[in-house]
Amino acid sequence: MKKTFREHHLLKALNSFDFNGAPLDVHIGQYFRENRALGSKDRKTIAEKIYKLVRWLALVDHFCEDSHSWEDRCETLDRLNINKLIEDPSIPTHIRSSFPKSFFQLLENHYGEEKAQKICLASNTPAPTTVRVNVLKTTRQTLLAKWKDKFPVSQTDHSVWGINFDTRLNFQTLDDFKDGCFEVQDEASQLVADLVDAEPGDHVLDYCAGSGGKTLAFAHKLQRRGQIYLHDIRERPLIEAKKRLKRAGIENAQILAHDATHKASLKGKMNWLLLDVPCSGSGTLRRNPDIKWKFSMEMLERLIQEQRAIFEEALPFLAPNGKIVYSTCSLLPQENEEQLFYFQDKYNLDLCGKPFQSLPSKGGMDGFFGAVFQRKS
Repeated sequence: MKKTFREHHLLKALNSFDFNGAPLDVHIGQYFRENRALGSKDRKTIAEKIYKLVRWLALVDHFCEDSHSWEDRCETLDRLNINKLIEDPSIPTHIRSSFPKSFFQLLENHYGEEKAQKICLASNTPAPTTVRVNVLKTTRQTLLAKWKDKFPVSQTDHSVWGINFDTRLNFQTLDDFKDGCFEVQDEASQLVADLVDAEPGDHVLDYCAGSGGKTLAFAHKLQRRGQIYLHDIRERPLIEAKKRLKRAGIENAQILAHDATHKASLKGKMNWLLLDVPCSGSGTLRRNPDIKWKFSMEMLERLIQEQRAIFEEALPFLAPNGKIVYSTCSLLPQENEEQLFYFQDKYNLDLCGKPFQSLPSKGGMDGFFGAVFQRKS
């Protein structure tokens, strides 16, 4: 049977995807750039189908009768009643949750089976679209008033800077985005950035800055005084961070290359140290569903050691009375609570208040974790 235009491109995109290669969102974006004949509706339909298939892959494979080819998987997905199957007790819980068994087991051990399944099912839903208002340039009320007749928008429940969109947009085409009035950022990520309670005149080191999302969220607290340093071992994200800082109108921030000669002179000077460390990404699987199929216990152990190495490497930059924010987008206690105990014990640190944690929920925030430390007096 001859395939439609969309079916042809759907299978072509899937067959060229490698779980060990580029992340799924990067792969899809690259495929669309290479196939300009695809219109916006084509791209939307294809992307949604791919994401749904990757999210529910374990359940789909459980019912694939002939093979595990992408064509068979697509046909199987179309005939499954997922809402009915997730309630079927004859199917192993990790399969109806569509998670690798070892991954689900870790969640079950920590949260219990019922809550683990609830988290997994929420992780299989599309993520909400949330933006953070740049209060250096505007206010949330101003943008809400401006947008309310154009887009279905509402303010976030917890972040005082967040706005939810009930539809997906190409934000980069909006003048408000070009003018630096907002950035796309999950509500939980905004709340983690808010743990950096910097004051005007402070020095802050964002040690795993990436493209600067967290810095952009707390920079207004310094009121353009003091200094923020954005550090990362990767050069490309820092180039993007520089563009975002300029668009946002943040002038008291500078890029700190990993091999910068003056880096050592900053030791002992930081009032705040943000360690948004590399992690399993288990709290953001709605956006990156392919991550769960790459998961392994070996990968988790490697990440735990990397997180500890980063903490030890960054700690000397802290001023005597400074504070450290440790954060992940992970749901796993091995990367969160257990690391807190390790850092407290090894470096003689106190926790400042109760750690922040959010769990993925349908239509709600992503899963993030954050805690604030200071040296024991």
